Amino acid sequence: TAPGPRSYTTLRDEAVKLFNSLQQLEAERDPVPLMQGVLQTCLDLPPLVDEIYCQLVKQTTEPPAPGGQGDLHYWQLLTCMSCTFLPSPPVLRFLRFHLDRTENRFPASEMAKYACFIREALGKTKGRECVPSLEEILVLMQRQEMICTVHCPGAPACSVAISSHTTAEEVAQELVSRLGLSQSPNLFALYEQSRRREQPVGSATLLADVLTRFE
Repeated sequence: TAPGPRSYTTLRDEAVKLFNSLQQLEAERDPVPLMQGVLQTCLDLPPLVDEIYCQLVKQTTEPPAPGGQGDLHYWQLLTCMSCTFLPSPPVLRFLRFHLDRTENRFPASEMAKYACFIREALGKTKGRECVPSLEEILVLMQRQEMICTVHCPGAPACSVAISSHTTAEEVAQELVSRLGLSQSPNLFALYEQSRRREQPVGSATLLADVLTRFE
């Protein structure tokens, strides 16, 4: 199930808990649930977003083993953060400097590839309604796109590659083009259907958020 409402204590206590989670992340064999937990706390408690960005920059600066598993886990969480939250302007400037420095110091490395991906994501991220699903986190860790299946009336199901920033309107336009309906006077939209209801997906809604709700 998708992450649900949680009970929290003070911001200071939650910041300490997040720091402990980051320490645990370094050696975690399956880091995905832990990453999703950190993201959920940041979504529920926005003042902690800058704190986590600063902690991740710190952890990926002069790591004991650059490019090792622990280091890459931090970069992967930083990637997920960049597709979910925008930091405040001062932290964003600090983060961009860190990305540039990493690419200059370790060109062609995995860290540099994550840094490039993060920089591009920060230019597109506007904020999320939901944290990334487990599936989305997995593909973000590989710097890849998700495959979304859309069922079209009177036509076979279509598979569409989407990123964390793809909107329902963009997918609808792509499907209209694929199905040769560009000249049709009709309006087209995406719908999400569950056991209880069927409802249209707002044109500006991120498909990644819809997939998280399905998870």
